[in-house]
Amino acid sequence: MVTEKLDGENTTLYADGLHARSLDSAHHPSRTWVKALQARIGHAIPEGWRVCGENMFARHSIAYEDLESWFYGFSVWDGDGRCLDWDRTVAFLRGLGVPVPRVLWRGVFDERALRALSLRLDRVRQEGYVVRVVGGFGAEEFGARVAKWVRAGHVRTDTHWMHAAVVENGLGPRAALWAVRSGATGDGAALAEAVGLPGEGDREAVAHFDAAGPTGDDRLVGVLAALLRGGRRARVAARLAGVIGMPLARRVADLVGLHPALHRPYPDEERRAGLVRMSYAVDLGLLHAVARATAVTDEAREQVEWSALHAEDVRGLDEGALREAFADLPADAAVRCRAEAREACARGRVGGVDEAVAATWRWRSGDFPRLIQTVGPAGSGKSTFARGLAGVDAYVSLDDLREARGSRADQRANAEVLREGLDLLGEALATGRTVVWDATSLNKQQRSLVHAVAHRRDALITHAVVLVDEDELIRRNARREHPVPPDVLTAQLRRFGPPYPGDAHRTWYVGASGTIEEEV
Repeated sequence: MVTEKLDGENTTLYADGLHARSLDSAHHPSRTWVKALQARIGHAIPEGWRVCGENMFARHSIAYEDLESWFYGFSVWDGDGRCLDWDRTVAFLRGLGVPVPRVLWRGVFDERALRALSLRLDRVRQEGYVVRVVGGFGAEEFGARVAKWVRAGHVRTDTHWMHAAVVENGLGPRAALWAVRSGATGDGAALAEAVGLPGEGDREAVAHFDAAGPTGDDRLVGVLAALLRGGRRARVAARLAGVIGMPLARRVADLVGLHPALHRPYPDEERRAGLVRMSYAVDLGLLHAVARATAVTDEAREQVEWSALHAEDVRGLDEGALREAFADLPADAAVRCRAEAREACARGRVGGVDEAVAATWRWRSGDFPRLIQTVGPAGSGKSTFARGLAGVDAYVSLDDLREARGSRADQRANAEVLREGLDLLGEALATGRTVVWDATSLNKQQRSLVHAVAHRRDALITHAVVLVDEDELIRRNARREHPVPPDVLTAQLRRFGPPYPGDAHRTWYVGASGTIEEEV
């Protein structure tokens, strides 16, 4: 594992304090910010654990202008004096709201590859790199598990930085995201800039979001949902995916879409089932926190609190135990059984994993047809993705059916084309085949017509939701062999309401790269 070596001050954080390289390090103005960071995240560091990293607040020999934070973690040590493996280190630090240095290389040890890295580094802007084993190790093994390479004469200042005036290193736009992860109060303007939506968002809602809430990605997701409360889900998800990754972007978008329901009256006899289904897409605690932050009337606030009371009693199935219960089944059978078990739980028909296993016996063999339904505007790459799937037996494309009638752009016979497509779908599913339904399927009503056929044939339903930023869609449409008129694309984007997790047995979220970036 090779990461960039940053030119900062080696600093260790504990649950109850911190120190620089030595235990008796005295006060210095450059350490004020990292002390405030420790005060925010110290409660989440277990007693006896250590978080080691670089305090990047003050400029040393290298001037940084685009840091993600003024503190980067590079190792975490547990109470037994063992350094966590790299993947656990990254996950633990992310939960605190602390980034790690940039990864330069990962693989089986190769001295030639490591020496080549030193030739590719920018020796003006990069000090060197650190090499460590990916696995965990004890403190006594440190000398054989960690090494570093630094540029020759890497200290290039006449006066030691501690004896000179403190000059701050520069932060980049994404520093606002890491600040929120670490528990800092969200800066609405900076967050909007960081996610590529400057001038948009409800900054007042960000200020109302619970500042004492969770740290890490959960907090970021909640704050961004409060900020983007009025945005269109599809636009929010596609725009954020390139900044924070598809899984987090999807969670933000689903919070944006679901939280307004908590502001309105809801039949109490249906409330539990509704909350259970919502929990498959979002964390209920975050959902209610966002709803509180965005409620603008007393009635809306009362509805949120009433919902929160009901949510305290909502107990879904233990996801870990559910996966373990079906772990020995073929992949599609396991997916089907878990999905059917969750729906049975929402309806109140099962209360635990044992009951879920008993209730899903009919799907354990995997002997059922499969439907893959593409979802997304024209030009998003649905057909390219679908035609690249392996194991597909039949392909129903509404564009192909229109073209067979004379023109794929002719929308006058849409009703007949749809009926023809649904008939073909039913026939293919009746023979137990795997079928792709290739159409925009922009909203729930359009998707429901296809679902009705799939349900009659007892098919496993997979949504393949393609989320591409609107600016990129417009560029792609201009280059397509069969572009749609700009006003048609605009109308599609306005109507596009992606499905939620749980609307199908399985959902694939496909990004601009044309690959599955999240499976739910």
